[in-house]
Amino acid sequence: MPKIPAYQRIKSTILTKIHTGQWAVGSAIPTEMALSREFDVARMTVNRALKELTDEQVLERRQGSGTFVAQQRFNQTFITVRNIAHDIQNTGKRYHAKVISQLALPKSDLPPSARAVFDDTQRLYQVEIVHFGDGKPVQFERRFVDLTIIPAFEYQDFNTVNTSDYLISQVPLVRGCYFIEAMPCPSDVANFLECQEDSPALCLSRYTYSGDKVVTFVQMWHDGATFRFDGTIG
Repeated sequence: MPKIPAYQRIKSTILTKIHTGQWAVGSAIPTEMALSREFDVARMTVNRALKELTDEQVLERRQGSGTFVAQQRFNQTFITVRNIAHDIQNTGKRYHAKVISQLALPKSDLPPSARAVFDDTQRLYQVEIVHFGDGKPVQFERRFVDLTIIPAFEYQDFNTVNTSDYLISQVPLVRGCYFIEAMPCPSDVANFLECQEDSPALCLSRYTYSGDKVVTFVQMWHDGATFRFDGTIG
């Protein structure tokens, strides 16, 4: 097995301490000198690790103050990582959520779209939630999370805790990709959205990284007859 470069070991250690909560968002990390002593490497090696994590927006380096754990804020022209509860409440409707299922899954049981973004070292957990406005289903959420990064995820009550808000509070989300598709609504999703099977549906799929690992993959389904995506530019 090839030897792992020292700067990669430093990056891995820093990410582990962030993921396990030892270093919270906004907290200062040790100086380059302290890390070079801890890992018995040159400061140049430490500098490379910190620079890469800064470029990945895991860390934030402040001139004259030090290096801190950063929180990436997603802000894209078309769509942002949003709290569905707030969106529903902002329309004046009463919000509530209902957890349909929570369970650990082997990678082989994931749908192909989710299976493609996780690797075999990750311990995966699925949660399915219906989000309601004034008692009517607005969104069906099917989410997969890597428990090796966020082990406490499986113990949360997502009837009252928003999944996106919880993930953002726990780990630095470095980057993500999303796509939106119009497709016939599958029978199981149609049942939860209370619409007809094969009727038009909008599905937003998104996977999000922490470090170099996908921490979560989510599919958010909506009845195409009653829902639309919109926003502002500029």
